[in-house]
Order: sequence, then structure tokens, then C-alpha cells
Amino acid sequence: MDEGSALATIADPTRARILRLILTAPDSRARVGELAEALGLRQPTVSHHMKALLAEGLVTRAQDGRRAWFAVAPDRVETVASLVGAQPSATSPDIGRIAADLALRFRGTFNAETVDAYVRESLELLSRGDAPPRQLASRTAAFAAARLEALARAETPRPEKPEVLFVCVQNAGRSQLAAAILRHLAGDRVGVRTAGSLPAPDMRSTIATALDEIGVPVGGEFPKPLTDEAVRAADVVITMGCGDACPIYPGRRYLDWELDDPDGLPLDGVRPIRDDIERRVRSLLDEILPGA
Repeated sequence: MDEGSALATIADPTRARILRLILTAPDSRARVGELAEALGLRQPTVSHHMKALLAEGLVTRAQDGRRAWFAVAPDRVETVASLVGAQPSATSPDIGRIAADLALRFRGTFNAETVDAYVRESLELLSRGDAPPRQLASRTAAFAAARLEALARAETPRPEKPEVLFVCVQNAGRSQLAAAILRHLAGDRVGVRTAGSLPAPDMRSTIATALDEIGVPVGGEFPKPLTDEAVRAADVVITMGCGDACPIYPGRRYLDWELDDPDGLPLDGVRPIRDDIERRVRSLLDEILPGA
């Protein structure tokens, strides 16, 4: 099989969406009619794209009576999933186990029913869009845990350690740069969270590279939706192009940083934004930890 030809076939945005829909469908298979309805296209148009995918060996066709089902070729599932940013439905998160583990972690703070509700809602929030992100199970566990921690903080007297929430549109660029730099400079003296009003599936590779250049680790961070408890837990809320998305609570300090969006920029374009953010973060740190 010509790998270059197959990659060119997947590069077509409609075909990439078709493959994501198939991978995330029940039993990881779909019919042309279902795909056409989901995509808002005519069936002949979808059939044309399916023929191209079949010709490249990217999908297989199975006949069930008068119905034809399409699935991603078994030997191409991993490659296709990584290229289109989808996780096959066969590897759906074990919600019961995730909830049980977190119930143990938050025992004495939240009951099992509350933990289970947050886990299920977190999964639903992360699953919105054409396709769920990769590592959906681990991200669901991390997101639910972060939300429960924020909820616990919001419902208790404010501790001495300040909490900062960075919010941008996709939570894949500016807010991640700011959060990573603040964590790096402040250590455990400041609580740091991020969120997006319309989060992207993944953080941009140029962001991780720009941070790595200055010795700042990204860790296991990923784009997360903006939730009420994250705002309630924060002492300082910093927005970057999405100020209207944040609910307003008394007692919080709200700042709006006007920054260029790194979306689509090469590394050379991201570096000045990173450096601008670093200057702002250092100034913020002097304010919230005076004399530290």
C-alpha cells in the first residue's frame, strides 16, 4: 500500500470526518445513510468518498442482507485514529472504575453519588464535537478530579495559597502557555487551572515546543471546558479573548490580557507571544506573592 497516497486520501476533511464518525460509532462501524445524515451530505457524495477510502484499503465493507456496513480496516485502526484524532468506541472509558477510584480519593469530602455524577458529566463535556479526544478515559479521570478539587476549594474558607484560572477560547495555546509558566515559576505556592470556552481536542505542538525551549514542562495538560466550579475556586481569573464566557462572582479579581492568538502560527510566531505572557506572569506573581 502506498502510504503517501493513503495519507493524501485522509487529508481530505470530509473523509477525515467520515473516518472519525466510523471509529466513534457503536461497534466502530457505520452505514452510508447514517454518515450522510450526520455530515449533512447526500448519500451519493458519501458513497463517492467511501469508494476512495476502500480503494486505499483504509476501510472495509461488510454486507448484512441489503445493508452494507463500513469499518476502518483492522490493520489501520491505530494509524487512522491518530491521524484523525479519534478513539475507537471499543475502548470507551470504564466509568464505574474511574468513579470508584475517585470516590476513594475524595472519601470524607464527597459522597460516591456526587463523584459518579461529576465523572459522567466530565465524560460528556470532553466527548462533545465530531470525535472524542485521545486518551478519553484518563482525561475524564483527570478532569473530574480537577473539578472536584475546585468544588471542594470553592466550598471552604479561602486558604492562604492563591488560585489562578487562565481562560482562552480553545485552551490549547495562550492559557496553556500562561499556566505552564506560572506553575514553573511558583511551584506549589500557587494553584493554577486552565479552561477554554470552546476547547480544542489537543494542545498545539508548537506550544509544547515553545515551552520546552525555555525549560518549562507541559506535563499531562490538555484542553478542558470552562466549568462553574473552576471560576468559583479561583482568586484571580485571567481571560484571553473570551472574557464574556466567564461567570462573574464577587470576591474574585478579573483580568483580561489582550494577546495575539497563536492558532496556526509557526514556532517563530509563537515565541513572541510566549515571551509576552512570561512578562505578564512574572508581574502577576509579584502581586499575588509579594516578597516571595
